Amino acid sequence: MYSGLPRNWRVLGARGVLAILFGCFALTRPGMALPVLVLGFGVAVLLSGILAIVAGVHAGENDERSWPLTSEGVIAVAVGLLALLRPEAAARLWLYVVAGFVFVSGILHIFAAIKLRRDIRDELVLIVNGVLTAAFGVLMILLPWAGLLSLAPLVGASSLCFGVLLVVVAFRLRARWRARHAGN
Repeated sequence: MYSGLPRNWRVLGARGVLAILFGCFALTRPGMALPVLVLGFGVAVLLSGILAIVAGVHAGENDERSWPLTSEGVIAVAVGLLALLRPEAAARLWLYVVAGFVFVSGILHIFAAIKLRRDIRDELVLIVNGVLTAAFGVLMILLPWAGLLSLAPLVGASSLCFGVLLVVVAFRLRARWRARHAGN
């Protein structure tokens, strides 16, 4: 069964570019206040969630389910709205929300990579992305005060790596999509 993800390589690439932009923003503004970081995170995650849902719906229109992508999109939209609607929430609570989102996102990327085995070779990039993302979420929970003190650079670095890996996967999916449709 064909997963439909190669057809949505542009959406995955856009999510990667968005993550790279947010990562650069967080890394180049080390003195920014936590509320600014929360709002920036909220916007980036909300947009990323919308793009993930769009990709999942496109796959679903052709009876090609992509539940990891759609699930991540719904969770991302919820987390993004929470960050935008309640930016005054306690920093520690926000850290746990971010850590939880990062952990769940990493696990869902591992599931997506397993599903992609049928569509692309070397899906290991997405598995590595998922493992590193999930591990980062666990570290944020285990070391909350260290996480708060270094939240901007940690979130920025994580987002930057996440974005680069998504762009790599998007280009691999594009190559797969073109190869599949070259004979048509």
